[in-house]
Amino acid sequence: MTLVLSETDEQGIVTMTLNDPDTRNAISDLPMIEALEEAVHAAEADPRSRVIILTGAGKAFSSGGNIKKMGAGGGLNDPLPAKTRANYRSGIQRLPQMFEAMELPVVCAVNGAAIGAGCDLTLMCDVRIAGEHAKFAESFVKLGIVPGDGGAWLLPRVVGWSRACEMALTGDLVDAEEAKAIGLVSRVVPQDQLMDTAREVALRITANPTHAVRLTKRLLRKAGQQSLSEILETSAAYQALAHATADHEEAVTAMLEKRSPAFKGV
Repeated sequence: MTLVLSETDEQGIVTMTLNDPDTRNAISDLPMIEALEEAVHAAEADPRSRVIILTGAGKAFSSGGNIKKMGAGGGLNDPLPAKTRANYRSGIQRLPQMFEAMELPVVCAVNGAAIGAGCDLTLMCDVRIAGEHAKFAESFVKLGIVPGDGGAWLLPRVVGWSRACEMALTGDLVDAEEAKAIGLVSRVVPQDQLMDTAREVALRITANPTHAVRLTKRLLRKAGQQSLSEILETSAAYQALAHATADHEEAVTAMLEKRSPAFKGV
């Protein structure tokens, strides 16, 4: 079985689907981690790629960890604590590192439950759109563990300190409407409109110059980690690159000539 399905259309939209519905698309096992890495790296290397839509097969987006393998000696856990630590570092922690380094924008179409590491996977994406049946939970505490995949860093940056603490310390479910209210997702749509909506957002992204989109994403990512003076320096450097592109010249010319631009990704 192909654990991550990936398809690129003529507009450069790469639709990736976590494809292990029997485990509700658990992402803690190494084969799933490697499959997602392979799909992302292939998309990043493909010059046709403009934006990724990430979703899940079946009724869940992702259940996070594989509960059946959470006993001692199963999955990431090991009787020797040092080995468990190494398993996390060489396993699921590869995902936040990869998403942080990506240049392609990622639109997450949350089709169902996003639990634990599954919730954190949505946080690694850039835009989150929820179907009306979506549910979220930072539920590690209910299993007697902590967010081991970067959730403690990601969640407060998305929903703020108080709501992040409430979610992480209670482990309670958050439905789609509440997720929208706290900024966890940007919108909630009827279930049968989820992928069409995600594609509509993706198309609005692809309508803009490729290099400007990628540089803007990198700048937004760095802005969460740098001081104002540092981000101003980074912005100036990125702006120098953007001004040198043919697409920038075309954008200015098209605006002056009051016509639609024809970008070429250069």
